[in-house]
Amino acid sequence: MNIAKNMEAIFLAAVTLAGATLVTTAVAAVPAAKNTVATAHTVQANAAKVPVVVISAKRLSAAEKAALAN
Repeated sequence: MNIAKNMEAIFLAAVTLAGATLVTTAVAAVPAAKNTVATAHTVQANAAKVPVVVISAKRLSAAEKAALAN
């Protein structure tokens, strides 16, 4: 058997085997999803943790915008 002629098939078989092994390992590493229901209390608790950014600056006039564009 000439290995050089069958190198593509050998490569594809190796990639398929490696891919299947990686997928199996990844699926086994993921824990089972917990069936939880969000309540109003948890939603309010999560909403309080949302950062708020306030930007205060004056708007440019049309003349100032034109001066910046040039």
